[in-house]
Amino acid sequence: MHKFIVTIAAEFEAETAEEAALLMYQDLFKGAPPLRYSVAEGTGIATSVTLDRQEADEFASVDHTADPGNW
Repeated sequence: MHKFIVTIAAEFEAETAEEAALLMYQDLFKGAPPLRYSVAEGTGIATSVTLDRQEADEFASVDHTADPGNW
């Protein structure tokens, strides 16, 4: 198994960094999950990944922690 750093970015107008983080939290909590991500492996070189909503929803509906390949 490899380790990846997955990030999402959104732009918010706010008075403070904490308020911007709270607005991001609110957006993630209330809205649909984002489909665009930046993914980096140990090299630190990021790759842009855009998911298909239907495929992502199908993947998310399965408990992948029970997969023996993850042990």
